Amino acid sequence: MNLYGIKPGKELFFIGGPCVIESLDSSLIHADKIRKICDKLDIPFIFKSSFDKANRLSQGSFRGTGMDDGLAILETVKKKIGVKILTDVHCVNEINSVSSVADILQIPAFLCRQTDLVAKSAQTGLPINIKKGQFLSPWDMQYIADKAKSTGNDKIILTERGTTFGYGFLVNDMRAIPIMKGFGYPVLIDAGHSVQLPGKASGKSGGMRDMIPVIAKSGIAAGADGLFLETHISPDSAPSDGPNMIPLELLSKLLADLKKIYEVCN
Repeated sequence: MNLYGIKPGKELFFIGGPCVIESLDSSLIHADKIRKICDKLDIPFIFKSSFDKANRLSQGSFRGTGMDDGLAILETVKKKIGVKILTDVHCVNEINSVSSVADILQIPAFLCRQTDLVAKSAQTGLPINIKKGQFLSPWDMQYIADKAKSTGNDKIILTERGTTFGYGFLVNDMRAIPIMKGFGYPVLIDAGHSVQLPGKASGKSGGMRDMIPVIAKSGIAAGADGLFLETHISPDSAPSDGPNMIPLELLSKLLADLKKIYEVCN
């Protein structure tokens, strides 16, 4: 699949950005800095940030700017920084508006079994990134991908982001990557959400940030076509998923290491 000039299986690519849209200035700064890092390393880059984090554990958690303001910010980032955009859709009613701005629609992990959401997102003709639910086996994702493909759209990406193990922990079975690649679609490793500790921070998700490079390197070595990873200039002060985002200052070295691993393994 040729994805906006990116050739999964031929080159490592990166999807990332802050977990949630905080402001126009923040989005522009992050997108510009990440693009420059990726340009220097010759790694194709797609900017990701969410206008609404709809699956927060606590009602008091920060959710984002909302769809209208968020899409306006993403459209400005797209035009001014010159990057492709990925963002989430949470319900069928959002699809038309989001698809007018985003270049890739993302189905969140908790919603990946929602048939109408998957199918109607695919009907836009845009590439669809479907995140594997924490409650699903990699084999189950064949059926989810089939829902999207049934619309005639085969521009499908699958993302591994860990599997629920007991209460409040996720584990990664790296066999999931070659298993899902066997369905004929590019597969990403989401190294940030894989280290999440759901509900372990007083109503919010905690995380083991120091394990992000371990998961990222393991995923690329196992055959992942690219990396999905949220990053922030100051993750400890970020309003959403700070413990699961890598500091932006560390991103360049991690991507450089991953590119070497990718080249050796491919």
